[in-house]
Amino acid sequence: MKRILLLLALILPHCIQAQQTHHEIGITVGASNYWGDLQPKFFANYGYHPMGGIVYKYFMGPHVGVRLGASYTSLSAADSLSNIPVSKQRNLSFATHLFEFHGALEFNFFPVEILKRKASPFLFGGISVFYFNPFAEDNSGNKIFLRPLSTEGQGLPMYPDRKQYSLVNMAFPFGGGMKFFIGQKLMLTGELGFRYTNTDYLDDVSKSYVNMDTLQAYKGHVSKDMSYRGKDNINPNYGYQRGDSKSNDWYWFANITCTVYFRAFGNPRVYLKTKCPAFFRQ
Repeated sequence: MKRILLLLALILPHCIQAQQTHHEIGITVGASNYWGDLQPKFFANYGYHPMGGIVYKYFMGPHVGVRLGASYTSLSAADSLSNIPVSKQRNLSFATHLFEFHGALEFNFFPVEILKRKASPFLFGGISVFYFNPFAEDNSGNKIFLRPLSTEGQGLPMYPDRKQYSLVNMAFPFGGGMKFFIGQKLMLTGELGFRYTNTDYLDDVSKSYVNMDTLQAYKGHVSKDMSYRGKDNINPNYGYQRGDSKSNDWYWFANITCTVYFRAFGNPRVYLKTKCPAFFRQ
């Protein structure tokens, strides 16, 4: 991730000199998925959800631009769908709505302009802020939000090393794709973008189990029931691994974006010549 940002930063000054600028604004739609403690495969055959959003891009030249975007999606996973015996026994699950705002640099390998090259592969990398709130269904089908339950002892006085996690976090988006100029007004883009988050609690699973009696005393029986949902009705041993705290969670988008292309506000004469009907160009 750092290497991508450094590469874009080094290329940027050489690509914006004496270049005409342009704007793009449009919508994006696609699919999302998650990778973490309840989903050990990046590209699983389940767990996909629709995503959508809006995007704005400002290009300082045909190679380098800045993009801003807002997206919405859902994420989910369940041990019941896993082929790992230990995970099936754990029987945890989660789902969450996710809202993301991101900013990034975008680099076109080839110069993309109205009257010149019409297609190019590209890379992007940046930073984002997202909101999530994991929940699951209990045995009666009731929707239960997991963070207030402190399922791993977060915020309890006897576990001072386990702080309550925030529902607003940062991520580092990066990826690439291919873009195509359609006529003189539309840009069609297909991309695959990964988000490495700064939290391991996107799924409410990270560390080890705590003492179930203590958890019930402080947070109630619902917390105990949602911390371990195995069907064997046996409390897990204190300190037994619940998740993998060595790796933070990820989510990713595969999406198609359609934007309207127009010249920067500082170049109205160029814009009129390329966009307006002939009788307006006189």
